[in-house]
Amino acid sequence: MLVFGTEMELITFVFVLFECLIFFFQFIYYLFRPQDQKRLLYLILLFLLLIYNFGANLFPDERIPLPVILQNIIAYSSGFLMAAYIPYYFYKVYDLKKIRFLALYGTLLFIVAPFIVFFVIGYSLDGDLDTASQRGLFIPMLYGGYFVYVIFKEVYKKLKENVNNENIINAVIVCCAVLPWSILPVIVYMDCSQTVEVLVCNSGFCIITIIFIRQSIKESKAEYELLQQMNKGQVKQEERYELNCKLYSLTARETGIVKLIHKGLKYKSIAEELFISERTVSKHVQNIFIKVGVSNKVELINKLNE
Repeated sequence: MLVFGTEMELITFVFVLFECLIFFFQFIYYLFRPQDQKRLLYLILLFLLLIYNFGANLFPDERIPLPVILQNIIAYSSGFLMAAYIPYYFYKVYDLKKIRFLALYGTLLFIVAPFIVFFVIGYSLDGDLDTASQRGLFIPMLYGGYFVYVIFKEVYKKLKENVNNENIINAVIVCCAVLPWSILPVIVYMDCSQTVEVLVCNSGFCIITIIFIRQSIKESKAEYELLQQMNKGQVKQEERYELNCKLYSLTARETGIVKLIHKGLKYKSIAEELFISERTVSKHVQNIFIKVGVSNKVELINKLNE
């Protein structure tokens, strides 16, 4: 069943409405907590998914005053764009350092490059969509399979380091979340129906949303308990400093750098202490400033001591 005389099916429209509502409320929440980087990454993912749901399912349409070739390129580009972001999202949100290359460079080589070569250039020149689809999706399919393998391997490794019920549940959910995204190129390659494609793609997002909400509730509860302790004066100054780092969502590395700054160390000394480059220290400090909402080290120390 098509909606409003477009090429979009009803189930796609329902998902779009649902995701628009989520985006609205999450965006409002983010405005009050702009230091929440995970929420920002989630919003970007949701925005790209909405673009995909619109672009891939509205185009091509002969009633739209655009060349069919351009419409098809737009439709496929929305999917490739979202697919290129997924590895980066998993890399940043779940702290999977082993997939850094796949997230930062693999997407350019195995997703963006095939799209440019076979769709933007090849399809524009010969107008053969079937050939462009077969060739342009083959490499992303292989990349998706390898990406799943690396994700599973990394998640299993993290699980072995600390086996408990909570981590087992998280590991299973993360693995379930990545599967739909990885098989999406196969679904498109096989030219399945819009319903199948939408269900596969959006099911992955729904699982990610479940993970995100679980983590948000857990973190909010922890923050509330910490604030209660701080208000009751049950926290020492040093502990208060640590708690403030957590409240501003500083990573373990960023917290370590902040502690060294508090001790009066310069960037060069911090770099030597942590065995990283001075440039990396500077980059971390800039991220810390953004999260905490300060512009220099003095303001940073004062704010974290409050």
